[in-house]
Amino acid sequence: MDINIKKVFLENIGIRQTIFKNTFWLVFAEITSRILGLILIIYVARILGVVEYGKFMFAFSFVSVIVLFSDMIWILSFFILISSFFGIFYAFLRSRQKMEYEAGIKIAQNIIMAGAVFFVIFYFPSAINLSYGYLLSNVVALPFLLLLFHFYFIPLRLSWNKNIFSILKISWPLTLGFTTSWIYMSVSSIFLGYFGLIAENGWYSAASKIALAAVVPADLIIRSFYPALSNFFIHSKEKLQKSWDHLMEVMIFLTIPTVTGGIVLAPKIIHFFYGSNFNPSILAFQLLMYLIGISLISYPFSLILIVCDEQKKNFFLIVAGVVMSSILGIIIIPIYGFYGMIISTIISSLIILFLTIIVAKYFTPISIFNAKFIKTIVMAGFSSLVMFFIINLPAVNNLNIFYSVLIGILTYFILFFYFINLQKNDRGI
Repeated sequence: MDINIKKVFLENIGIRQTIFKNTFWLVFAEITSRILGLILIIYVARILGVVEYGKFMFAFSFVSVIVLFSDMIWILSFFILISSFFGIFYAFLRSRQKMEYEAGIKIAQNIIMAGAVFFVIFYFPSAINLSYGYLLSNVVALPFLLLLFHFYFIPLRLSWNKNIFSILKISWPLTLGFTTSWIYMSVSSIFLGYFGLIAENGWYSAASKIALAAVVPADLIIRSFYPALSNFFIHSKEKLQKSWDHLMEVMIFLTIPTVTGGIVLAPKIIHFFYGSNFNPSILAFQLLMYLIGISLISYPFSLILIVCDEQKKNFFLIVAGVVMSSILGIIIIPIYGFYGMIISTIISSLIILFLTIIVAKYFTPISIFNAKFIKTIVMAGFSSLVMFFIINLPAVNNLNIFYSVLIGILTYFILFFYFINLQKNDRGI
């Protein structure tokens, strides 16, 4: 039995087993690292307080876009530079279908980071010391990664390959699209810092860190669909359409209850993780849940553009979103404060979603609209409505947040899959 388990989880035996093994380790690493990161951020926010945490998040966001002459920003610049090396090695391991190594490295990296940062915030709590903690964790972890790679995979050496220009020619839209997406996520904190809203930046960042956790399931699903969609684009347009339809239904299935539950439970979530000092984060979290919903629905349309070799169009749509969000932010922030930044991002995201749907309709071979989507929306909507009333009951709402979330999830799943089975039985009749 031990030998069989070892083969299933650590060796590439067949196609199905290899896909299962890779998915398992990818999900395991992602969930573990996200949970560690979320716990870390929550404790950082609690111990540093709103103002110091706001300073740190402003510097962290700003360094993602441009490097200026500041101690904290230079420290975080080196942290992000070293992090990019980890990303390169992770990509190599995925190409070799060795996700178990990625999982081990990623978990070890996050444990080292958590240890260093917890030490700093407990004994030397300040924004600049926190930056040193992040940097130190990567400086310690990187040599071990390099040694592992050198002795177990490929000997490392410095060399120049002319083929790099051919690769860059193909990949630049995706590369710049990723960079611009990072800027897109960081623009809000940068503008809040620019307007001197440091405490508000802390409230916003605290809400956004938890809200972004809702994207993790969708991110993992997108990763699992991408290879299949790419293959079907070349070999079978019919299977491409079916797979994309299924992806869209999954996104609808996730979006409606996520937004509903997030809005209803926002006060309990913020108070549980951060305390009453972060009360202004409640409305921010609720607004961010609308933004998360828009993002989840837009994923399938952006992905199909990339699969169909239309990544340049996707890149320009992302750039347009960043520019639009920035302009709206400059106008709205002075009026509504940090809530205005979220509202401006929601408006720009809705417009970009609409444009992405139009581009996908005319430049990809898929049919955008399907009658099955309406059925999925109705089933997910009704199930979410019942979930809404259940988690609002005093007996449920007064429970620990984890119990409230669990009851909400079970209510939604039971109802939704009841409708699925009912639909299958009707077809059988």
